[in-house]
Amino acid sequence: MATDPIGIYCTGASYAKGSKGFANINSVVSDLAAKGSTTGFATSSVGKGNNVIYGLAQCRGDVPDSDCAACLAGAASQIATSCNYPSDARIWYDYCFMRYKNEDFIGQTDADTGASVIFQTNVQELDNPKKFQKAVGKAMGKAVAATGSGGGLGRAKEQYTPFVSIYALAQCTRDLPTLSCAQCLSTAVSNIGGYCGAAEGCQINFSSCRVRYEINPFYFPLAGGRATTDMTKYTKVVVAHP
Repeated sequence: MATDPIGIYCTGASYAKGSKGFANINSVVSDLAAKGSTTGFATSSVGKGNNVIYGLAQCRGDVPDSDCAACLAGAASQIATSCNYPSDARIWYDYCFMRYKNEDFIGQTDADTGASVIFQTNVQELDNPKKFQKAVGKAMGKAVAATGSGGGLGRAKEQYTPFVSIYALAQCTRDLPTLSCAQCLSTAVSNIGGYCGAAEGCQINFSSCRVRYEINPFYFPLAGGRATTDMTKYTKVVVAHP
């Protein structure tokens, strides 16, 4: 989980090796990994003028501290190198998210640019796709309602059939005000139908919030073992809007 990103988005000119911007990126992502590993969330900034770098990191709210730390360490080592030190980069994992930019974005909602969408391709035959999508909507509505304020984690379970349940999760980055969080999650949930159809599992990861549902348990605490995701069963898409 800490070594395999589920989405990467990069834009802007690259900083040359040895430049102040290059060094500031390394400083910010290292600071984010160190601070975030103990609190699950961190912001940081280094430099000034054209070389200033702002950063944010957050782990999924249900993830154990050790997995959070491992995920953020992986993010710090890959986020800049994956795209040759650009001025704006974001990287998503199942367990965490990290972002940096040469402009101050802290506290601002970003619910479109660089969205990472993944959905299962091995969809079972559903007798009633519309009924399934309706059950997904109910599960996601419960998860969103459970987030509360301050970037809290929302988890929910909805019974689809006597033998199939839908598990849902929603979370915003902790820098967002309550209203902005609600708006971000609303946008993400409204896109589920268009991006995911009646897929058995899907997640939409914006830079300011994330939503996900599966027909198998994936969030902690998980009875009987460890939450895992087999990414070979998914299609990944990065949607970059102007």
